[in-house]
Amino acid sequence: MEPNDEISLVPPQPVADNAAKGLAFRAKFKRGGTEIGVGRAQELVARRALQPSVIKRMVSYFARHEVDKRAKNFGNEENPSAGYIAWLLWGGDEGRAWALDLKTRIGNAPDI
Repeated sequence: MEPNDEISLVPPQPVADNAAKGLAFRAKFKRGGTEIGVGRAQELVARRALQPSVIKRMVSYFARHEVDKRAKNFGNEENPSAGYIAWLLWGGDEGRAWALDLKTRIGNAPDI
């Protein structure tokens, strides 16, 4: 990365799409995620720039919830597990990859 390269804190479309899918699943199946996860999904869907602290919280969420991927019906589109719905609310696998990449690039940057 060149020193003058801009780092975008705007969630990529696939991350927003996963969050929207999580919101739809939560509405349909009445499970998955917390109010915090719903708020995060709404931020991701809106595709506005996030604060560095939010990126760090995303990385922490995914680290804590990686274990959810072992649950029954994780990834099942017909009857998704609560953990799968929550994972999607935070941006899904694409959200995890994006947040991890960004965290390595922004380090301990403060919020503005």
